[in-house]
Parts: sequence; C-alpha cells; structure tokens
Amino acid sequence: MYDAIVVGARCAGASTAMLLGRQGYKVLLVDRAVFPKDIPHGHFIHRHGPQRLARWGLLERITATNCPAVTTMTTDFGDFALTGHDLAVEGVAMGIGPRRSQFDKVLVDAAVAAGIELRDGFTVEEFSSDGERITGIRGRDQRSGALVSETATITIGADGRNSRLAQAVAAPTYEVTAPVTCWYFSYWSDVPSDALSVFVHNRRVIFAFPTNDNLFAIFMAWPAAELNEVRTNVEAAFMAVVRDIPALAALTADARRVERFYGATDLPNFFRKPFGPGWALVGDAGCHKDPYLALGICDALRDADFLVDALASGLSAGGDLEAALAGYEAQRNAASMEQFRQNLHLAQFKPMPAEAMLLRQKLRDRPADTHAFYLANQGMLPRETFFTPENMQRIMAA
Repeated sequence: MYDAIVVGARCAGASTAMLLGRQGYKVLLVDRAVFPKDIPHGHFIHRHGPQRLARWGLLERITATNCPAVTTMTTDFGDFALTGHDLAVEGVAMGIGPRRSQFDKVLVDAAVAAGIELRDGFTVEEFSSDGERITGIRGRDQRSGALVSETATITIGADGRNSRLAQAVAAPTYEVTAPVTCWYFSYWSDVPSDALSVFVHNRRVIFAFPTNDNLFAIFMAWPAAELNEVRTNVEAAFMAVVRDIPALAALTADARRVERFYGATDLPNFFRKPFGPGWALVGDAGCHKDPYLALGICDALRDADFLVDALASGLSAGGDLEAALAGYEAQRNAASMEQFRQNLHLAQFKPMPAEAMLLRQKLRDRPADTHAFYLANQGMLPRETFFTPENMQRIMAA
C-alpha cells in the first residue's frame, strides 16, 4: 500500500513524486516510457520555472546536460526587434530550453534519489475502485509481461492532456476551447545566437532558442484552420515563413537542419476538476493550454508544488483531504486563469493591444527600461515594480 501512486513520470509527475518523496511519503511512480526518452513537445522553461528548479536544487543539473541558460530575449511583432539583455535575478537566468530526454531524466533521477519507487516501461491498463473511490492501478510490466495490481491512498494522474485517469473518473472540464493553432518544429546547428527570439508576423508565431549540444530549436505556429494546407508540405511552409522574416532568415542563413520536422496539432484548451475520491490530476492532465506563451512546463512544476502542499495538509493527522484538494484547485485556478485567457487571446492571432505596441515604441533605445520591462513581464520581479502609474507616465512621456 502506497501513500501515492503517480501515473506519468514527465515534468509534472516526476516533480510531484520527488516532492512527496522528500517529505517522506511512500510513492510509486510509473510510466510506459523507458527513460531517457524524448517526446515531440515544447521545452522552453521560463517565468517562475527556473527559480523553482533552482530552489529544488536541479537547475545546475539541467545546465550540466550541455544546455545553456538564456539571459537575452528579443521580441519582434512586425514592428522592430526589442531586446533585453542580462535577464537574471539572483543568478537565476530568465529561461532554459533542455530537450525533454534530458530534462525529464533529471527530474526522474531526483525523484528516485528522494526515495520513491520508479517503474518505467510500465503500462497502466485500468484503475481499481471500491465503488466509491479510486484505490489504485492495474498494469503490465513491459519487460516481463507480468500483470500487477497496486493500491494507494491517492492516485495521481500526470498523464497528459488525454489523461486515462481523467477519462476513467469522467473529470469535469471547463473553460474549454478547441485547438486554435498547429505547430511544427525542428533543430538546427551552427546558429549564432544564445537568445530566446519571438517573432509574430502575418498570423504566424515563431519561438526560437538554444538547446542541448549546441543546437537551436525553432518552433512555428499557424492558425489551426491552415493545418491541412501546412501538412501537405511542412518544410516548404516552414521555410517560406523563415524567408519572410529578414531577421530569422539572417539568423539561419548558414545553419543546417539536423533533425526531421515534428508536429504538435492536438492542442485543446481546458481546465479539468483536478480531484475526487482517491484521485488527483496535475500538469496537462488538469489544465492544458496552447503553447503560444510556453506556459506548459513552468505551470506543471508550479502545480506539482501546489498539489504536494495540499496532500501534505490533507494526509496529515486530522487533515481533511477533500478540503485540501479543493484548495489546490482554487490555488491553481487563481494562479492560472488570467494567463490562460491571455494566452488563448494571443494564440487566436488577435491584434496586439494598441497600448502594448505604444509601450514597445517608447522602450525602443531605452535599455534600462527594456531590461526592467522584461523582468517584470516574465514574472521574475513583481509586475508592480514596473507597471506603476508613475513609471508608465514617465516612459510614455519620453
């Protein structure tokens, strides 16, 4: 009997298992993959993600996988390139973009070091129940073929947007919007950049950054309505956009693509109720959003923190687990809802607010203010340190 069984050992699940293990809980972590293993998902970590990884003692392990920290950010919305340099707070860089094969392995290893039991290469076939609550899992070891049953006080689904646990318990959804973009991406060598670059041009968005082993990732999105046209010749569609953006064309002029194109096209937007009798959801299983603002990983790490705090309260002597998990949902939603809606608005390629475009104009050729703007906009410093009426008046009057 375990305190918790965590289904899914990627960023949300491995983090949850690690944090529970560090608090002394008996945890089983299962995943059908055998680690290390890559997956075709976005993998830039920014906003509150790097600080949380540093606090957990994992950030240096990630950079040690030959993945550079990113302290420069450029955005170009069809107007001009606005660049912020030296974006770091207390030695923690703005972002980092490790490949998932490397990042997830660091998290899994940290979970095992915290004392949890890992079973990778394990397929969950169904969830057991006593008729009122989820009591555990039944699954098969892919190596031996053995069918195994395990029980736990709480079973946690960290198994992605198509979570089998969420389906098994019919977890209610809300704030639901069908996919609004489709994404393709690949990796290049010999790109002379150590920055995160974001381009928004002609209803396309490009997200480009350095990753492991001196490679450079370029992610590109189109409106979902254009998917059938794009997928007929992904390379031609992709490179046509590259050529249409002079700065991106110049950046990749001498580069060489070293991997095939990968696609991410099933990208619904929703919240799920993340708890019920004997079960909980974390990461994309509980809230999935379009990759436009690259919120997935940093939010998964944050929600793992929230969930483990709730479980520690609910599983303690005299604790009320249902009330604690209701608090987890409220905390997650309070932290996510505004950005979820902003992200969906931007992913529909709606016009940038006029005041935001004017602010960019005013920040041009003002490096100190641009530096402060990016730190605040990334959540590395409280937004109120920059977006005060007095500071906005000063900048707009410049």
